[in-house]
Amino acid sequence: MARVFRPIRHEDRLSIVDHLGELRSRLVVCAIAVAVAFGFCFWQNHRLLHVLNRPLPVTAHSAGTNHLSGLPADTAKASRALARAASDLGALANSHSQTAHDRALFSDTAANLNRAARSLPRTAPKRLPVTIGVGEPFTTTLTVSFYFAILLSLPLLLYEAYAFLLPALNRSERRVALPLMVMAPGLFVAGVVFAYLVVLTPAIHFLQGYNSQNFDNLVQAKQLYDFEILVMAGIGLAFQLPLALLGLDYAGVINARTLTKHWRYAVILIAVIAAALPGPDPVTTALEMAPLVLLYLLSIVLLKLADRRAARSQAELTIDSPLDATG
Repeated sequence: MARVFRPIRHEDRLSIVDHLGELRSRLVVCAIAVAVAFGFCFWQNHRLLHVLNRPLPVTAHSAGTNHLSGLPADTAKASRALARAASDLGALANSHSQTAHDRALFSDTAANLNRAARSLPRTAPKRLPVTIGVGEPFTTTLTVSFYFAILLSLPLLLYEAYAFLLPALNRSERRVALPLMVMAPGLFVAGVVFAYLVVLTPAIHFLQGYNSQNFDNLVQAKQLYDFEILVMAGIGLAFQLPLALLGLDYAGVINARTLTKHWRYAVILIAVIAAALPGPDPVTTALEMAPLVLLYLLSIVLLKLADRRAARSQAELTIDSPLDATG
C-alpha cells in the first residue's frame, strides 16, 4: 500500500502483475479522491452555482421593453419611483401654503406610497438561468459538482499518474518531468482563473446583448454552464503553450531562435487558436489572444534558458571526453 503514496524507484524491478496491481491501487486512490471532492462540492453546490451565475448581466439589455426577464427590474424601478413620489408629497404635507385638510391628505398619501415602495424590491435582483426539464435542476447540480470535484482533485490525480510513470524515466528525465508536473496544473489553474475573471463576463454580456431588442433572452442553465466550463477548460489547456514548446525544444524540433524568427506566423497561429476556442465572438477572441501572446514570449525566454543549459552540458561533455580518452 505504501507504493500508492510514493513513486517507485527507477531501479526497482516489478513484474507485469505487480504493475497491474499498482495501477489498480492508484486508480482506487484517484476514485476515492474524486468521490470525496464530489461530496464536498455537492455539499457546497449553492456556492458553486452562485460562482457560475456571477457573469450573467443583472438586468435585460433591452430597456423599455416588458420582457419576462425584465419584470424584476421593472418592479425595482417602480419602487424607487414610488419612494420619490412619497418624498415629494411629504414636502407638500409640510408646506404652510396648503390647508390643514390638504396637508393631512398629502401626508396620508405619502405614507401609503412609502408602504407600497417598501413592499417592492429596491434593487434589481441578479438574473438566474432557467431550467426546462423536471430533473434538470438536480442533474445540472450533479454535473457542476463533478466538474469542480475534478478540478479540486487534479493535483493528486497528476501526482498518481507521475508516480506510476516514474519507473520508466531515468534520473535526467525525472529532473525534467518534475518541474513539468508542477507547472502543468499551475498553468491550467491560472488559465481557468483568467477565463473566469477576465473573459466570461464580457463574453456573456456581448453574446446576450447582441440584437437584444429582437429577442427575449432566457438563459438555459445547462447551456450556460457548459459554455462557461468549455471556455475555462479551453483557456486552461491553451495556457499549456510553454510546456508544449519546451517539449518540442527537448525533442530537437524547435529552439528559441526559431520562435524569435517566426514570431509573426506565431501570432497568426495564436489568433486562429483563440478563434477556435469556445466563445466565437470578437470580445472573447481578443481576450484569449492577449495571454497566449504573453505566454509565447515567456516560452522564448524559457527556451533560451534551456538552450544555454544544454550548451553548457554539451561543452562539459566535450571537455571531459579527451580526459577520459587519455586516462
